[in-house]
Amino acid sequence: MAQKGVQLDRESFSCSICLDLLKDPVTIPCGHSYCRDCIKGHWDGEDQKGIHSCPQCRKTFTPRPVLEKNTMLADLVEQLKKTGLQAAPADHCYAGAEDVACDFCSGRKLKAFKSCLTCPASYCEKHLQPHYDVAPLKKHKLVEPSKNLQENICSGHDEVMKMFCRTDQKSICYLCSVEEHKGHDTVSAAAERTERQRELEGSRQQIQQRVQDREKDVKLLQQEVEAINQSADKTVEHSEKIFTELIRLLQKRSSELKQQIRSQQETEVSRVKELQEKLEQEITELKRKDAELQQLSHTEDHTQFLQNCPSVSALRESTPSSSIKIRPLRHFEAVTAAVSELREKLQDLLREEWTNISLRVSDVDVLLPEPEPEPESRAGFLKYSCEITLDPNTAHTELLLSERNRKVTRMSQHQSYSDHPDRFTDWPQILSRQSLTGRCYWEVEWGGGGKAVRVAVAYKNISRAGDGDECGFGCNDKSWALECSQIRYKFMYNSIKTSISGPVISRVGVYLDHRAGILSFYSVSETMTLLHRVQTTFTQPLYAGIRFYYPGSTAELCKVE
Repeated sequence: MAQKGVQLDRESFSCSICLDLLKDPVTIPCGHSYCRDCIKGHWDGEDQKGIHSCPQCRKTFTPRPVLEKNTMLADLVEQLKKTGLQAAPADHCYAGAEDVACDFCSGRKLKAFKSCLTCPASYCEKHLQPHYDVAPLKKHKLVEPSKNLQENICSGHDEVMKMFCRTDQKSICYLCSVEEHKGHDTVSAAAERTERQRELEGSRQQIQQRVQDREKDVKLLQQEVEAINQSADKTVEHSEKIFTELIRLLQKRSSELKQQIRSQQETEVSRVKELQEKLEQEITELKRKDAELQQLSHTEDHTQFLQNCPSVSALRESTPSSSIKIRPLRHFEAVTAAVSELREKLQDLLREEWTNISLRVSDVDVLLPEPEPEPESRAGFLKYSCEITLDPNTAHTELLLSERNRKVTRMSQHQSYSDHPDRFTDWPQILSRQSLTGRCYWEVEWGGGGKAVRVAVAYKNISRAGDGDECGFGCNDKSWALECSQIRYKFMYNSIKTSISGPVISRVGVYLDHRAGILSFYSVSETMTLLHRVQTTFTQPLYAGIRFYYPGSTAELCKVE
């Protein structure tokens, strides 16, 4: 009887309140059984209502029933404990939607503990036990629980696939090896696994070595970042100190010049005032003599007049002519001119030296690997292909977008676009939504009625309003453009045109290495032909651009593979 009980559902001997094996079991009038303490605690909570119920069937009892021990059930539980029956599994032991379930559990299935690749099936701990006890089953291959066991079964022969066909590079069963794979290079799955495991270990070793090398590189780069920051901070500090000293020197010279001018001003003014006082004294003396002579001229006594009148020659000697010469005067204007000349010399010097300083700033040498060479084949370029779409907010109103903003057509009539500050108002142009940095490659298919476009890249801050050169692709220093027509190509930058010889093909490839300052245009067919390469320094992220000439012209950013 005990043996038979082991095979029953464990839940039959569990309390539905505590979910554990029954302890001191009691049976209530409706026939359901509980732990004495569990049902007593449940009914204690219902005493205030005056009605007591069964937690499972909800049948009510009035008055509260007296609990009596179910001796038969208590004996059965004790006997079953001795034969190995344990408490009902907790909820977390049952298989959920994301778990692998035991294939041999009936009713509610438990989580699988192992999967057998030989059977193939998944087992909980209880049902897995024969694989540990039965000799033939001990040879089976046990793995962690897997939902993909059916993938190990041959769909044609319903056999476990224990073979591998190296010719077709697929797993097969034994019957496959003697039928449709007859004559192929076949080995056991274990042998192929061993071979690939060896290759895998070799690959892992290479990867681990690369990881170590990259970690060393990362550490070196981190040290380089710290060195760059320290050098920059130190340079900024020293530069500020030097410029502060220059400012102080200029202020000192300004103060000295001011003091010198004021001192000279005081000296010259003193000399002038001294001469002025002498002249004023002389004027007073002359006026006094004039008054005396006037009085003498009115004397009626001739003898008195002649005795007191000085001679004419004496009067002429006592009245010298003015010693102040009339000439153009220069006071401190020469000093102003000299200071102005100094300012101009300093400005010229700063202008010349500032260019040198700026070049030294941009020429900072840091620890970075050498830039990779430009690819030589289309497959090499495609490694850097990027998904680009066109930005409707930048589109001129005569441009119609399609193919999820990858294709654009110039129309004869204006489209109903809303106003936007990024929109080109006069030039029939459009820019990409994505910015381009690093290494990028994309292709443009051009054509249509007009068959003339410019494939370009530009900085985001290129002007948008008006029809001046500052807005047009290739007409300023903020954009680079390849002009494509039915008969020739031209490259344009800053309004300078360069004629290009090469096969005129409707697909143009554009390669950008932003850090290296490389921009290349290719004609793309079965082979790639370099049309023009630019080597410069890009100071901002770039955006792909297209300009149109005539209605009917089209251009599409291709999906490259």
